[in-house]
Amino acid sequence: MKENQLEELIGIMTLDEKIGMIHGNQLFQTKGIERLGIPPFISSDGPMGCRMDYKPASWQVIGQNYDYTSYLPSNTALAATWNPDISYETGKILGKEARGRGKDMILAPGINMMRTPLCGRSFEYMGEDPYLAAEMVVPLIQGIQENDIAACVKHFAVNSQETNRTTVNAIVDERTLQEIYFPAFKAAVQKGKAAAVMGAYNKLNGSYCCHNDYLLNEVLRKDWGFDGFVISDWGGVKDTVEAAFHGLDMEMSVTDNFDEYYMAAPLKKLVEEGKIPENIINDKVRNILRVMNRLNMLDGERKADSYNDTEDRIQLRKAAEESIVLLKNKQNILPLDEKKIKHILIVGDNGDRLHALGGGSAEIKALYEISPLLGMHMLLGGNVTIQYEPGYYTSVVGNVWDEGWQANSLEEDSAFWNREDSKNSERAEKNREYRQKALDAAKNADVVIYIGGLNHDYDVEGMDRRSLKLPYGQDTLILDLLSVRKDLIVVMMTGSPVDMSAWLDKTDTLVQTWYNGMEGGYALAEILFGKVNPSGKLPETFPMTLADTPACQSGISQDDKEIIYTEGVFIGYRHYDSNHIKPAFPFGFGLSYTDFSVTGGKSDWNRQKRHFR
Repeated sequence: MKENQLEELIGIMTLDEKIGMIHGNQLFQTKGIERLGIPPFISSDGPMGCRMDYKPASWQVIGQNYDYTSYLPSNTALAATWNPDISYETGKILGKEARGRGKDMILAPGINMMRTPLCGRSFEYMGEDPYLAAEMVVPLIQGIQENDIAACVKHFAVNSQETNRTTVNAIVDERTLQEIYFPAFKAAVQKGKAAAVMGAYNKLNGSYCCHNDYLLNEVLRKDWGFDGFVISDWGGVKDTVEAAFHGLDMEMSVTDNFDEYYMAAPLKKLVEEGKIPENIINDKVRNILRVMNRLNMLDGERKADSYNDTEDRIQLRKAAEESIVLLKNKQNILPLDEKKIKHILIVGDNGDRLHALGGGSAEIKALYEISPLLGMHMLLGGNVTIQYEPGYYTSVVGNVWDEGWQANSLEEDSAFWNREDSKNSERAEKNREYRQKALDAAKNADVVIYIGGLNHDYDVEGMDRRSLKLPYGQDTLILDLLSVRKDLIVVMMTGSPVDMSAWLDKTDTLVQTWYNGMEGGYALAEILFGKVNPSGKLPETFPMTLADTPACQSGISQDDKEIIYTEGVFIGYRHYDSNHIKPAFPFGFGLSYTDFSVTGGKSDWNRQKRHFR
């Protein structure tokens, strides 16, 4: 359909029909116009797979079994591959699965910069460097949109914290915006041709991002030439007039009073009273129709696509494999040789925890998820005894969220979000019991592998961490294990950096993995046993302590007023390099099992590493 035909459609629409297209009529759906052949527009979270389906007007899952889908590696994991081809292939799977589930737009990818490692949603983003994020997000979008489905990049802009996320005012200077926080979004729009952009909850320099004239009209439309549509984050709109004039095209929220949304009956009333010209509504409808037309939703042959395809699992395993980072291998303990091992001990809750059904809107119903324990069993077969001990007690189960949590997710300081590690007597007693079992078992195993880190009690939408310290008493457990087994292999599974200073200089073998999708546990086993050579590189700096981080002074605003980005452009490695601060591991760091030797000139530099098997 040509642009002039879209104008003809707009010309014969009633005001009610136009209003129905620009706000939610269900939690993830707008109204269609049946008489004109315009279908509803249907969205779905999220970045790690197409989310389960909910009832139209409540946050209750439908409860049927058709919406089990592929579980993808997190965006942080994708960024750690430093491989645009992996990003593209993963995007193709995400788009195909969303289209196969009957969606029109997937609410992904997230590309906010990791200003502080405390941010609860860092696992959804692509690290600290705008160039790396831009190079990885463009092919991801291109892969998604090959499937007649829109990619929606989020959250525009400077959504750097979850604490008071719906009220905090981020004060950021122009240079910092242009050099740090805008480039990945600009690339997503201009190179990736993203069909939609989602506004952030927070304010930027005094105005809410979902109807911020500078962000949406000046930068996005005028400077970057964006011709898709802008959608609010769910519940991100605060004012009808500002939403009408300042660049928002579609309002969504978490409540079921759809006709009372700011861009529903209140907007219609202002148009009828002549306070807002109807042409403003036409502009919004035109932007939405333009995207629908490109998706072949109006008169074209649209792709149907499928999901849970067997061949896609091979690609997702490859993505997981390439994301895992070897941080230390001083004694060449890795790769392990299964022919010389009879008894393996795995310690740590993440050794057998499943993560797909957690993290907030990133949650999905995974068709399956291979834990590290399962992956190890699958790889090694029946000739090796694999023992598992959790080692520490997690009284809060972050994988199973209360049904309907999202309806309350915009309430600041809600009790729901108060999920900090409690120090009650039950936890202390359980920890002692679990720790002792692990220490006793460690004395008799051929190999001891610790798999700990974080989970979606901490890497989670709506809540920031209060420190970089490992939860659940893990530092003490790791130190105790090291006192028994100097050859302990430590694996950290996290979505962002943790403070490892308590034991880092005492361990010789350290591996970083992520929320790595349905094949993540098997990929980790392959890395540990040398079936795959580790090639991942850190997409963010791992600091020694929180005090070393660039945003430490201004930090995270604990009130609902403002946070000033006093560090400016000096986030991530820019801060560490310019201030001569040594991190635990720098941005871009990652080892492999490869042997190599470099010689040349007057001086020879030789470096040997163990052969990759």
